[in-house]
Amino acid sequence: MSPETVGIIGLFLMMAGMLLLQIPVGFAMALTGFAGVAWLISLDAALALIGNDLWTTFSSYGLTIIPLFIFMGHICFHSNVNNRLYSCAYAWLGATRGGLAMATVAACAGFAAISGSNTATAATMTSVALPSMRKYGYNPTLITGSIAAGSTLGVVIPPSIVLVVYGIYTGQSIAKLFFGSIIPGLILAALLIITIIVICRRHPDWGPPGEKTTFKEKIFSLKGSFEMLLLFGLVMGGLFVGFFTPSEAGAVGSFCALILTLFRRSLSYEKFVTAINDTLKISSFIVIIIAGAVIFGRFLALTRLPYAIAEWAASLPVAPVFILWIIILVFIIGGAIMDALGLLLITIPIFCPLAVKLNFDPIWFGVLITIVTTMGAITPPVGVNAYVVAGIAEDIPLTTIFKGIAYFLPTYIITIILLEIFPQLILWPAASVY
Repeated sequence: MSPETVGIIGLFLMMAGMLLLQIPVGFAMALTGFAGVAWLISLDAALALIGNDLWTTFSSYGLTIIPLFIFMGHICFHSNVNNRLYSCAYAWLGATRGGLAMATVAACAGFAAISGSNTATAATMTSVALPSMRKYGYNPTLITGSIAAGSTLGVVIPPSIVLVVYGIYTGQSIAKLFFGSIIPGLILAALLIITIIVICRRHPDWGPPGEKTTFKEKIFSLKGSFEMLLLFGLVMGGLFVGFFTPSEAGAVGSFCALILTLFRRSLSYEKFVTAINDTLKISSFIVIIIAGAVIFGRFLALTRLPYAIAEWAASLPVAPVFILWIIILVFIIGGAIMDALGLLLITIPIFCPLAVKLNFDPIWFGVLITIVTTMGAITPPVGVNAYVVAGIAEDIPLTTIFKGIAYFLPTYIITIILLEIFPQLILWPAASVY
């Protein structure tokens, strides 16, 4: 049996273990990688590989960025930054037709800039926006669709945990990935708002206008976005001028978030402890996935399957963009049935060499597939953000939520096409980083 065949069998066994036996993705990758190395070389080699790779992974200084940014997001969440962001967005947009849904997307974009997680953004904004939109008689389809779609900005707009993991795993600059994702994130947010405008023109009764606010009230509401603007500007500004590394940026952001909450007296001791516990749980989950991906990646490297696929695809008599869309389709389907981060780490060892072989910039490719995988987070049958919204809005059927999401799916395709036509939307900001 050839090494490439062993690699293909390993992929199928790992997917079967996750989907049929419900084995967590990190353990499924680690077990498959261990068994594959033992088969190809020896049991002793597999044991040595696991010991060495686990120690290297868990002792890596670069991984400290993950809990730091997660902690910053949870501190902001438990100090009610989300409520102040939504109030600010509502003051400016709420009086227009569909304005509350637009305000939700805008608030999602703001909260994404300090949380880095789509599921956290989905849970937060559902709790905040759902009661307000119900109060003004919004249609459940528009309510849940705008929340679920808007919450995906948590993975696209920096600091994104998915981009952090991609950068660590591929050796790319996290700062360049962060800056490269700013314009795509803003484009996606703008297209989501435009979609709401189009929906409300077709269905005026779906998004009745809210109460009008004076210009003075609008200006006064801007203080609700102060924390988000300060933290985002501090983290991204420091990275831009090279004042600190990404890990130091996470530390500075977390420290400043704590100082701001102490200044506002908006974080109790109980919420502080909850933020620490939540950070530990999520960070442990991510680090285990990374460790499993490292072991699985070693196995795939031994099989030479990624390189064989890259050489085969590069030899096909078709344009590279055609192969890129096949990759995109795989990510859309995969993102609909499993966690975005797990999918990314499973497929990076296969598709990254292929992208490089096809002369795609790895920074551009990383930002692009991040958008594609986050689209999978709202795509049926297992769009995780849809289930997060459904878990909070218990009286709204899941079919209604997916119906609302369907209106927003074309915005992702349009964004992807724009980034393919104009790759400098990613590469120009990324190249400006020191």
